[in-house]
Amino acid sequence: MDGKGTYLIFCIVMTLARCAWTLDLLHFTESDTNSVLSPCKDTTVQVGDGFTFGIAFSNKNTDFSIKGVQYSPCDKRMTNLSSGLLSLFRPRVDRISLLTINESYIDLSNPKDMVAFAGSKYAAVSHVQTVASSAHVITSFTLVLDFNKGRLQNLLWKNDGCSSCQGSSSFVCLNNAHCAIPLKDCKTQGGKVDCSLSFQTSFSGSDKHDRVMNSWYEISNMHQYSLYSLYGNLKSSLTSQFNKYIG
Repeated sequence: MDGKGTYLIFCIVMTLARCAWTLDLLHFTESDTNSVLSPCKDTTVQVGDGFTFGIAFSNKNTDFSIKGVQYSPCDKRMTNLSSGLLSLFRPRVDRISLLTINESYIDLSNPKDMVAFAGSKYAAVSHVQTVASSAHVITSFTLVLDFNKGRLQNLLWKNDGCSSCQGSSSFVCLNNAHCAIPLKDCKTQGGKVDCSLSFQTSFSGSDKHDRVMNSWYEISNMHQYSLYSLYGNLKSSLTSQFNKYIG
């Protein structure tokens, strides 16, 4: 696309042990001035740049901490991530983006948790977010990347308090926060619903030129699933998923 609107970026799924932390095959537009491609290196960005961050998955939320202290998956001490599954994304700074991970890459037969992360000396890591329990899977997430003068400060998971699935008997509201689908309904578990994961990303704070980032303000005023109407041309099974469950 032309870089002025919302668009799908990319997803790479691999194991932490085999990840090289570089994305040399990617080609960016001239407006992308950020040459740092690894999620485990520090950088400062301006509006319109690409910014690489990772999402790490584990079967146990305790795998993201050592003696009760949470560390970034980039930290060399983090050798205990049991599932070792990692996704890398590079959305445009201060653009609303929809990022996806195909259900076939995620082993939903075991409970799953995840964290979002980026940076090294100035490492930022989100709190641990549940993806799947023994009975349900959450398939839609909103992530805000918060910057100060172009440097990442926080990665924040947001929720809409289940307002987007209110009144739908096909969803379960977990902890009054997240709309979840019964695992038995997912394709990989013998059901008919594609339980691929989707991530709506937006930005807040300021870039390295002190320009204010507004995309989180924009998405916070939108219904959680209204972004799907912007992706009608994507050949994604996510659309059929919500056609089955919402409407």
